[in-house]
Amino acid sequence: MVVFGLFQRDGRVLPPGQHAVLATSYAAPAAAGQAEVLFGCGCFWGAEKGFWRLPGVVTTAVGYAGGSLDQPSYEQVCSGRTGHAEVVRVLWDPARIGFGDLLKLFWECHDPTQGDRQGNDRGSQYRSCIYVDEPELLQQALASREHYQQQLNAAGFGPITTEIRSGVVFHAAEPYHQQYLAKPGSRPYCSAQPSGVRLAGFEGADFRLDERVWDFYDWSVSHCVLRGDNAPIALS
Repeated sequence: MVVFGLFQRDGRVLPPGQHAVLATSYAAPAAAGQAEVLFGCGCFWGAEKGFWRLPGVVTTAVGYAGGSLDQPSYEQVCSGRTGHAEVVRVLWDPARIGFGDLLKLFWECHDPTQGDRQGNDRGSQYRSCIYVDEPELLQQALASREHYQQQLNAAGFGPITTEIRSGVVFHAAEPYHQQYLAKPGSRPYCSAQPSGVRLAGFEGADFRLDERVWDFYDWSVSHCVLRGDNAPIALS
């Protein structure tokens, strides 16, 4: 069992399991009216920040999924022998943000054609993946992959390697990894190499966010996620 520990925000010690930015519980199960997905898109530090900023996201946490070892450690996952990927667990309110919006950020924030790597980070733990249990959401993820592949083909990219499946267990990462980029003195780091191809509408897409939200993510700028504010995106 992973114990969610303590860390500081603005000089204050947070209770175990409290999100450093959203102030929600990142350890709690999905509540009624919420939905859950696991996204793997390179180093989970930068990926988590990208998702916690989206309006309608209730909480995020980083961890490991898709492997064979129960409750693996960071060191074990980094060895590449456990089969786990670094993932971000996202809980969201479907009344405020659509799964299509989350998929848009997922596909655009990294290059899903790179296989077992993302940028300079190499190994199966950095693979691209989507793990979701709800059948309708699974079908939406598959439809988005098919559509995005067509867009990538037109832009000269190769086959998408993203793994999409259900029934995958999430193992929370150690407390010091949670909301790492929001912690004082953290080393700003993001390995993602976005393709620059924007996901267009696809069959079943349920985009709900205001288009202006995406102005906060400029994928033409190196390490865009690191340059952005930690706070959730708020439109005036």
